[in-house]
Amino acid sequence: MNPRYGETFGAGGVESPAAERNKQPILEVLETVLPRSGTVLEIASGTGQHVVHFARALPNLVWQPTDFDPELRAAAAARVAAAALDNLLPPLRLDVLDASWPVIEAGAVLCINMIHISPWAATPGLLRGSARLLGPRAPLILYGPFKRAGLHTAASNEAFDASLRARNADWGVRDLDDVAGCAREHGFELADVVAMPANNLTVVLERVAV
Repeated sequence: MNPRYGETFGAGGVESPAAERNKQPILEVLETVLPRSGTVLEIASGTGQHVVHFARALPNLVWQPTDFDPELRAAAAARVAAAALDNLLPPLRLDVLDASWPVIEAGAVLCINMIHISPWAATPGLLRGSARLLGPRAPLILYGPFKRAGLHTAASNEAFDASLRARNADWGVRDLDDVAGCAREHGFELADVVAMPANNLTVVLERVAV
């Protein structure tokens, strides 16, 4: 078991049951908010299950997966190679805290289930880096559990938050107000919040005109 992401490693590769469950609901939101063409940069792609599903469903977009974890990056690379999709690129190493990223522009940025399984510093790092890449009105899309007005939205999220903090005191479910406030500081505005299965949210941030 990967201690950061919870994926299971076995002879058949790396599989995330959660990714299998949520990839189609996330895709249905992406179809409404992504541009019709251009490159979508995925941050913390993990096993690559999401990005393969999205690339197959949205062939007019170019998909660039990334991950900081070398083991997950290797698993994603194998899945990307097996998919053999013309619009799906090999995963790159990307640390959101780095001053420069290996991609210099994108039409959208997507980050699924990262900000609660990383220190808070990763959130402004994600926003700062995305602001460098995105043009006006381009979306940064987040998915995961969030608090609302300081409160958990479900008892299961509260229990999950406690388990995260027990594993690493710097992790934890973030409050959407805090994320939106940080986003404004980095040139984004909150455009939409979509309720998702299993008490998760898809949060759409838009780059303001610069």
